[in-house]
Amino acid sequence: MSYHPTTFSPATLGAAYDLLAERGRNAKIIAGGTDLMVLMNAHQLDAPEFIDIWRLNELRGVSDEGETIRIGALTTYTQLIKSSLIQQSIPALIEASRTIGAIQIQNRGTIGGNIVNASPAGDSLPVLAAFDAEVEIGNSRGVRQVAFNQFYTGYRQTVMEPDELLLAVRLPKLKDDERSFFFKVGTRRAQAISKVVMAMKAQVVERTIKSIGIGVGSVAPTVLRATQTEKLLTGAPLDRERFQQACQMIPQDISPITDMRSTEHYRRTVARNALAKLLEQLL
Repeated sequence: MSYHPTTFSPATLGAAYDLLAERGRNAKIIAGGTDLMVLMNAHQLDAPEFIDIWRLNELRGVSDEGETIRIGALTTYTQLIKSSLIQQSIPALIEASRTIGAIQIQNRGTIGGNIVNASPAGDSLPVLAAFDAEVEIGNSRGVRQVAFNQFYTGYRQTVMEPDELLLAVRLPKLKDDERSFFFKVGTRRAQAISKVVMAMKAQVVERTIKSIGIGVGSVAPTVLRATQTEKLLTGAPLDRERFQQACQMIPQDISPITDMRSTEHYRRTVARNALAKLLEQLL
C-alpha cells in the first residue's frame, strides 16, 4: 500500500502556528528532513500530515545578544560551522557540527531538528547540555523558555505540546577564563551514529576548576549531565590524580545499554576514556 501524506508549507510563523493549532496532534513537523526521510524510507513513519517549516526564514540565523548567542532552529550545521560568532563564543558546537553526516547533511540538517528529534545520540546535544543552553518554544498563545537540561522527559520525548514549535536555542558565550571541548566516538569520526559523544565546558582560575559542565550522549535514554563527576571536579586543582578519580566516577553517572552499535561495557569504558581525553586537553 502506497503512502501519500498531505504536506502543508506555511510561509510565515503565524501561519505555522495556525496549522499546529488545528492539526498539531496528527501532523509531523519537517524541516531539513535528514532524520525523517530516513524513517520514511524505512517505513517507520506514517504520519498522515506534515507541516514543512523550511520556508520560515524567521527561524534562521545566529545573533549576538550580549552575554548569549541565539541560534534560530532552522540554522544549518554548515551555517554554524561558518559563523564567526560561534567560532569565538561556542567553538565546541563547531566541532560537533563537523562530525554530523556528510557535507550534504550539514547543508540541510538543522540544529532545531537535532534537538526535537530527541535522539540520545544527537551530536550537538552534549554541547547544549554542557553550556546550560535554553530553548525557545512558541505557539499561537505565546513564547516560553525552557532550560535545555529539563527539555527531555524520556527516550525521544520532550516537554513540547503538540501545537508548539521550537524557535531557537540560546547559549552563554565562553568567558575569558572558560574553555570548551568536544569528543565523539563512532565507527568513523563523521558520518556515523555516535557510540559515545561528550562535551565539556570548564572555567579555570589560578589552575583550579571553578566550574565545569560535562554533557554526555548515547549513554542513557536522553543526553545527560555527568553531575557526580562535575561535583568531584568542581573546586579541584588541575591535577592528574583527581582527573583519574573523575574518570572512575563517570560510569556511575551514565546508564548505557547494549544495542546493535555497541555494548554497555564498551560505552562505560569509552566514557572514561573520552573524559580522560578532554581533561588532558584542559591541562
